[in-house]
Amino acid sequence: MPEHAPDRQEKILIVDDEIAILQTLRFNLERNGYAVCSAGDGRQAINVAESEKPDLIVLDVMLPVLDGIEACKEIRKRCNAPVLMLTAKDQELDKVLALEIGADDYLTKPFSIYELLARVKAHLRRTRVLAQPSTPPILSGGDIEVDVARGRVRKGGKLIELAPKEFGLLQVLLEHKGLVVTRQMLLDRVWGYDFYGDGQTVNVHVRWLREKIEDDPNAPAHVMTVRSRGYVFRD
Repeated sequence: MPEHAPDRQEKILIVDDEIAILQTLRFNLERNGYAVCSAGDGRQAINVAESEKPDLIVLDVMLPVLDGIEACKEIRKRCNAPVLMLTAKDQELDKVLALEIGADDYLTKPFSIYELLARVKAHLRRTRVLAQPSTPPILSGGDIEVDVARGRVRKGGKLIELAPKEFGLLQVLLEHKGLVVTRQMLLDRVWGYDFYGDGQTVNVHVRWLREKIEDDPNAPAHVMTVRSRGYVFRD
């Protein structure tokens, strides 16, 4: 199936206090057909994200005024655009933290511009796929109802807000209700085949999903872990 092309120029917000990195990213992203806006510190990033409504955000961790971790937390309250964090740190704790505060992906400096472009393309493609109205069914399980076409989720009849990756996870789990879905399958379906992350990425996002759809996230009734295999949605 051919890839669905966007019907408008997609906008990317770059947040970095290093002018050379900003200029390099802007040049390469614009050359690949994206509109680009930018910010040089965490506080400005929050304001630009809210006003410009970008389709994706490239956010450095080490920022003046407000660091990328705190900025990401605030941006996530206002914007559901995928966030790709850039960090000079290469410790597992930092990577997990980036995911826990709302980032969708991370890339460690120094990085290849080709790898960054591949990830940007993958995240934007996934966002477009989730937004396409070509699959109209209503998926349901327990007191959860997902309107795939409209991107709406209800719990007990009340609308709840899910981030794009959380929506994707819930959709795939409901499509395979009662069956075990492996972490790799979730990575392939929700993040895309060219995503560079691992099972920890899925685990973090499943935890966020449980916090929104489960009555008790610590004792889930719907999204169940199947040890060493993956997850299953039960009514």
